[in-house]
This record gives sequence, C-alpha cells and structure tokens, in this order.
Amino acid sequence: MNNPLRSFFIALSFLTRIPVPLKGDVSQQEIGQSMLFYPLVGLLIGCILWLTMQLLWFLSSGFPADVMAAVVLTLWVLITGGLHLDGLADTADAWVGGQHSRSRTLEIMKDPYCGPIGVAVVVLVLLLKWSALSYLFKSGQSAFILVLPMFSRAVILALFMSTEYVRESGLGSAILEEMPDQKALWSVLSISVLLSLIVTGFWALLLAFAALYGLRAMMLKRLGGMTGDTIGTCVEIVEAAALIGIVL
Repeated sequence: MNNPLRSFFIALSFLTRIPVPLKGDVSQQEIGQSMLFYPLVGLLIGCILWLTMQLLWFLSSGFPADVMAAVVLTLWVLITGGLHLDGLADTADAWVGGQHSRSRTLEIMKDPYCGPIGVAVVVLVLLLKWSALSYLFKSGQSAFILVLPMFSRAVILALFMSTEYVRESGLGSAILEEMPDQKALWSVLSISVLLSLIVTGFWALLLAFAALYGLRAMMLKRLGGMTGDTIGTCVEIVEAAALIGIVL
C-alpha cells in the first residue's frame, strides 16, 4: 500500500459524508486497498457518537436517555448519509417484489424509488436501534457505541472474502478486482472482532453473527451472491442484532 493515509481518506469519503482532502482521480486499485480501513472508519464514527453523547451529558447530567438515543441515532444517519439504510430499503423492496425470481429481484434493486415495504423496514430497524440505545444509555453501557460501527464495517470485509459479487460492474466489482492481501484482511477482521468482543460481550456478537449467517444464506439462495444493496442490509441488520444482544 503506497499511501495508507490516502487509502483511509478514500474509505472515509465512501462510508461517510465527512469532508476529506482527496486530490486527483481515485484508481480502482486505491478503491480496493481502502477496504482495509473500513473498520477504522467505523471506529471513528463510534468515537464521534460517543463524544457527542458525553458532551450532552456534560452540559446536562439529567439529559433524558430516550432523547439522547434519538440524537445519537440521528447523528449516526447524518454521518453516513443513510448509505446502508438505502441498501436496506432497496433490498426489502426487491425481496418482496422479486417473488423468488433472481432477475426480477436484481431489477427492482436498481429502481431509485423506495416502496412502502422498504420504508416500513427502515422505520422498524431504526425503531429497534433507538429502543436498544435508550436502554443502553439508561443502564450505563454506552461504551458499546464506540465499537459497534467498527464491527459492522468489518462485516463488509467478511462478506467480500466469502461471498461472490453478482453484478459485473460497479464499486463492488472494483473492490473484488483490487482486494488487499488475504492475510491483511484477516488481521484487520480479527482485531475488529476481538475489540468488539472485549467491549460488548459474547451474546451480542453471537446474535450479530447469527443474523449475518442467515442473511448471507438468503442472498446465496435468491441471488447466488451479494450486491451493494445487500451489503448495506447486512450492515444495518447486524448493528440492530448486536444492540439487541446487549439488551438480553
């Protein structure tokens, strides 16, 4: 990797709406190499959310946990630009409208409009996240928010290492063609999982892995692999599942 800082900025520009000092055109090789920094970008997102929460508690020690959860979740969506929520909505629409047809499912995913099923699924997932975050803040387990975005971005690495990308063009194809060395990917993935395990505990990760396994099985059965939208779906559902696991 010629320029790790540039690779980090490329990952940051793709996964968030945070302005970055990128100069010049970005090559496909750089896009692929930037994948190593996805968990680090997730950790940065977690730090921003945690610091925001600490600031609000500093300004008002009695800040309601329910409102805190709403603020944190809103900031979370704004930082990422709803990138993965968009994939979740498209996948939900396609899965219902596709009626078990692979070609029809892929076609619906390309539709820029969001149907009622997509809206309903996004609302329900956000509601689950808000409820779980509210409980965590009330019970003093707010440190979990530091590592959850890191873990969910590590899920992207795991998917690319284990699952075929079914579209012939697009960002996913570029990443697959220029993926970093498997040893480097395994190292980053292992560190991310270990840190998440230390902070969150066994049950949260177990539920998250169960959700990922089930989603991947559904993708393979319907599509024979994954798309960018289904990757976003995995990120959102894994985050929700891990939050519920902490509550258990």
